[in-house]
Amino acid sequence: MDILIANESHSKYAQIICDTLAESAKVRGTGIAKRSPEYIIQRLQNGNAIIALDGDTFAGFCYIEVWGHQKFVANSGLIVHPDFRNQGLAKKIKKAVFDLSRKKFPHAKIFGITTGLAVMKMNYELGYKPVTFSELTDDPEFWKGCQTCKNFDILTRTERKMCLCTGMLYDPEQVPYNSKKKRKEQINGSAFKRLKSIKEQLFLKKKNNE
Repeated sequence: MDILIANESHSKYAQIICDTLAESAKVRGTGIAKRSPEYIIQRLQNGNAIIALDGDTFAGFCYIEVWGHQKFVANSGLIVHPDFRNQGLAKKIKKAVFDLSRKKFPHAKIFGITTGLAVMKMNYELGYKPVTFSELTDDPEFWKGCQTCKNFDILTRTERKMCLCTGMLYDPEQVPYNSKKKRKEQINGSAFKRLKSIKEQLFLKKKNNE
């Protein structure tokens, strides 16, 4: 398995990347911001993506988005093809795109929003912490990308203060790089499950009262 910094030669995988992202969201029943092949190709061409290949077969992907004049970067679109899941590949891709982000944008805060417990755990291991949306980028273009998510109405009703996604942030000024190697031993998965459950109950209650 090769985990590579993507380039223009990988543009032929753009459509399968988009299809895999969409199918994964459909199976899980979660919201996801849709991306076009053209959008993915741009990230491949500028070297802001990681791709995993088994020979010539697509296995996984994640890309970097830059916001607020490089003050913030997001690691987005983490996906593993169904044929290569349950092999620890997602964690390897996540680590690779995180390292690439730190190398290209060493002073930027790295953030993400997710509903996935597995992604929350991976982020935590890397030194991210849960934060409110107000601590993330205020770049309107980032939040515009949420419009294709099925939960966008929740985001708008709360005036972009919260959603079913959890915001997580890595601040290089607060967390020295590579100082969190033992975080995996400290993770309590039930804490993330409780957080997700509380948020879902909160929005369900609010929706029922409307």
